[in-house]
Formats: sequence, structure tokens, C-alpha cells
Amino acid sequence: MSNDYLLAIDCGTQSVRALIFDLHGHLVDKAQVDITSYQSPQPGWVENDPEQFWATLCHACQRLWANTQVSKSSIRGVVITTQRATTINLDSDGRPLRPAIVWLDQRRADTQPKLAWWWEVALRAIGMRDTIRYFAREAEANWIAQHQPAIWARTDKYLLLSGYLNYRLTGRFADSVASQVGYIPFDYRRGRWAASWDWKWQCLPIKRDMLPELVPAGTQLGLVSADGARDSGIPQGLPVIAGAADKACEVIGAGCVSPEIGCLSYGTAATINTTTLRYLEAIRFIPPYQAAVPGHYNTEIQITRGFWMVNWFREQFGLYEEQEARSRGVTPESLFDELVNAVPPGAMGLMLQPFWNPGIKVPGPEAKGAVIGFGEVHTRAHLYRAILEGLAYALREGRERIERRSGTRIERVRVSGGGSQSDAAMQITANIFNLPAERPHLFETSGLGAAILGAVGLGLHPDFATAVREMTRVGQVFHPEPQHVRTYEQLYRKVYCRMYRRLQPLYREIRDITGYPGAEE
Repeated sequence: MSNDYLLAIDCGTQSVRALIFDLHGHLVDKAQVDITSYQSPQPGWVENDPEQFWATLCHACQRLWANTQVSKSSIRGVVITTQRATTINLDSDGRPLRPAIVWLDQRRADTQPKLAWWWEVALRAIGMRDTIRYFAREAEANWIAQHQPAIWARTDKYLLLSGYLNYRLTGRFADSVASQVGYIPFDYRRGRWAASWDWKWQCLPIKRDMLPELVPAGTQLGLVSADGARDSGIPQGLPVIAGAADKACEVIGAGCVSPEIGCLSYGTAATINTTTLRYLEAIRFIPPYQAAVPGHYNTEIQITRGFWMVNWFREQFGLYEEQEARSRGVTPESLFDELVNAVPPGAMGLMLQPFWNPGIKVPGPEAKGAVIGFGEVHTRAHLYRAILEGLAYALREGRERIERRSGTRIERVRVSGGGSQSDAAMQITANIFNLPAERPHLFETSGLGAAILGAVGLGLHPDFATAVREMTRVGQVFHPEPQHVRTYEQLYRKVYCRMYRRLQPLYREIRDITGYPGAEE
């Protein structure tokens, strides 16, 4: 057994995990600390003190060192993977100027991008002008510059959370190419900051020297600094390898490195991804993201409020299961699976459309969540099952969109993230997709993906193909049940696929009457 270990730090939306992996993909030790410091100063806003992200990371590491038998001298390197599109403003001394704007935040800038006339002509000609307006409104940098101009004037560095944590750990303003997901001037096709003539610079107040240096995923980004070592307990001078965004790490950590395998992520956001060598926009004008493997892309369809909806249900309706779990000494998840299995597939006709996050680009900015088909037989158990089914329907729709655009059929799906721990969710997925649903050998696939990057970057495995083969494998497989596949096929084709089109006019009326979500300018 090798004495080489890798430290992966996964800063997700709900918690920070410090994870030790060996070179065979075994999770040797783990420490997890919940992120409890989020603030919502106004409805729809989600912020966090950047120092709290760092403090939570350090707390997780210190807890890990206190409980592991792995010697720090056996750790060969550290890799950070984080939630995406969370932005941080720093002053010239590297100190935060304001709370981080978290990716779930719903505020919008009231701005009209002023583009050079040739860009206006070109973008209108290809039907992209509305996409540019959407980009400008969504960009956190535009909101800050508009509403907090004094803060923007003092902003020396504008970083994603990944870049900020890399800076705190190494003292260097550097970030991974594969971590760049957000409303920033990034060239997703070429994996670099946009060219100086690109329209993105004209849409944003960001200057090039405000951004970090970019390095390819799986290459050395820096060394742990004295300050980083003091706070986290990670050995000073340990190599820090460039990671990737959490979803990109999940894809590689689940072993989904070819386009016929669909990677479903059942996390706070639910996604379906494939990995391809070809730049492919599954949704027109929405770029694929850089994959964890350099030179590859992830074609992604996202349901922003994914398994967040499961937590929402638990908070609103799951008190009995929480209390019963404590009295029985079992996990609440096992009781929620019992709740699902008490209801037949199709939830007695209760259908849910999981667009709980207003202002999303797809299917449309006016979209809302919907539940239809209520009758006197329905209970909270039916609603819970409808949530799981609605998420699977939405991701199946994403799968079909990717297949149409790519010309490649997805032959099986591999499910990662916390939601993959639910046998009920896995079986529902297999039945709705009518494909084998595979569970990786561990659900910490984002951390494992980061460890794979570390193993290749440090030469502990010679290449990504070897690292993925040695460190990932399939665990339990859930096969479609033909009798339930037929039910789901009819509900999907005859009901779900028609819901948005039928409800869209009503969503617009609701928006116009209530102002929520805010109407497009």
C-alpha cells in the first residue's frame, strides 16, 4: 500500500469538507463543517463574509488533523474545489471590501450594455443581443458598480471563491482555468481571459489587472504559505495543485470522461453533464464549461434549485422524520426513502416543475415552480415523491437536449452528490431515464475529482486515463423497472413536456402583477 495521500478541500454551498484520499480513490478520512454564516439582507439576496469561507475551511482542516491517523508528512499535495460563480472584491491589501455575492443570489443590475457599433450589428445579426443584455443584468460586478460605486472604485482584485481561497492558502492571485464559471470576461472556448476586443469587456466594469493569473487544472498553482499553514494546519511549502469547479470535479470523480456517460449531480443545484473534446453549446449561446481534464468541455444543463428542494421539503414538512430518526437512531434520509416508497410511481398524478429559482435563463426568465394534479388522496409523501420525479424529468429533458445537439446518445447515467445516497432517488432516476443509474463507489465525487487532479499534477499517476481508472469505479447499479418506465414515459411526454409552454403565459401575468421575479427591461 502506497504511503502517498492527497488532501482535497471541497467548499460546497452547504459545507466545507476536508478529505484525505489514497491513490486508489479510497476516502481515508474526512472532516465536515457546515457553512452557517450566510446572510440575506433583502429577499433574494445571498451573501457571506469571505473571511467566514476561509475560517470554515480552516476549521474543517483542523478538525481533520485532530482525528486522522494519516501523518501530515504523507500528504503530497492539496487541491481546492469550490461552489461556482460566488464573487469577492478585494482591496489593494488583499482584504475583502464587501460580503461575497453567492451564486444563489437573485439581485439584478439595471444596466444596458454599451457596445461598439460593430458589436451591436454583429450580435443583432446572429440573434444574440438579448443574451448580452441578460449577461449584463446578471453580472454581479455590474450590480456593485451601479449600487456601490465607492466599493467598486476601491476594488483591486475581483475573484471567484476558488481564487480567493487559493490566495489565502498560497498568497498568490492565481486560479484554475476549470474553475471559471460566472459572469466574468472569460473565453470558454479557448480557456483563457477574453481577448481585449471581446464584447464582454464592454459589458463589465472589470479590468484585466483585477483578475487572477490562470493556470491549467492539474498543474502546480503555488505552495502553502506561512499564513496559510498557520491558519489551516496544512504543512507550509506543500504543493497546491489547480483544481476545478465542484461540478467539473464531480464529473471526473464519477468517472464520466466520455460523452456516452451522463453525469447527474444531485447537489444543491442539480445538473446533467457530459464530457466532450468538442466545444458544444447544448443551449444556444450558453457555453459549455471547461472540464477538469484540460482540453475537454462539460456540456451542462442545470436546475438551479436542485436538491435544495429536498432540504426545503425537510425544513417545511419533515419534522416527524427528523424526530423519528433521532428516536430510532437512524438517518433521516432512510425515513424519507420510506416516505417515497409509500407512494406509487407517478405520485398519483401529482406533477412538479422544479423552476424554484426566478430569473433563470432556461427555460425562461419568467419561469416559476409549479405543482399540478392535486386531489384529496395526496399527502406530503406524494409531494416529496413529486419533487424527486420533477427533478428527474427536468434532467431527462436536459439529456435529450444534449443528445440532439451532440448527435451522441447517452447510454447510461452516473449519479453523484448528496442526493445519490437515496435509493429511492436512484430508482426513480433509472425509471424516468429508462437507463441504468449507476452510483459511484463513494458520493464525495467532487473531492475525489480534486484528488485525481492532484494525483496527475504531482505525477503520482502518469495521466488522467490512468488516474480515473485507478481511482474511480461503479458501486450499486439501479436498473429500469419496465412497468414503471411505461408510466413515467406517458407522464413525461404527455404532461411534463407540455407544462412550461401551457403555464408560461400565466407566469408572465404573475410577474407583471406581483413584480416577482423582476420583469426584464
